[in-house]
Amino acid sequence: MSSGNSAIRGSRVGAGPMGEQDRGTVADRIAVSYWDAFGNHTVRYFAAELPESEIPDTIDSPTSGLPAGRDQNNPPSISRLEPYKTHLAYVKERRTEKEGTELLNEALAALRARRGQTAKG
Repeated sequence: MSSGNSAIRGSRVGAGPMGEQDRGTVADRIAVSYWDAFGNHTVRYFAAELPESEIPDTIDSPTSGLPAGRDQNNPPSISRLEPYKTHLAYVKERRTEKEGTELLNEALAALRARRGQTAKG
């Protein structure tokens, strides 16, 4: 067994002798800062050629999950959090109770017919 260091250990495949210098040129980019309501600062990078209209005014802060805006002195307000809705809650928003009862009766009748039972049974 040799006592010398391995040239491969700790380096990436294809890195070459000078590291990443031969990988090409880095595209021009601009840094855009965002702040959330708690004052957390986040930087996003965009292509320098990107028109200003395509850079988002708000993002979701990775620190807090709140909306973050580009104006440090006036960050977006915390929107009202909607509680988790179940599938049944969404269905109840779309249907009246009468429609729900009719649909349930139709489904039960179809199920009973498949099982060979009578509608009353």
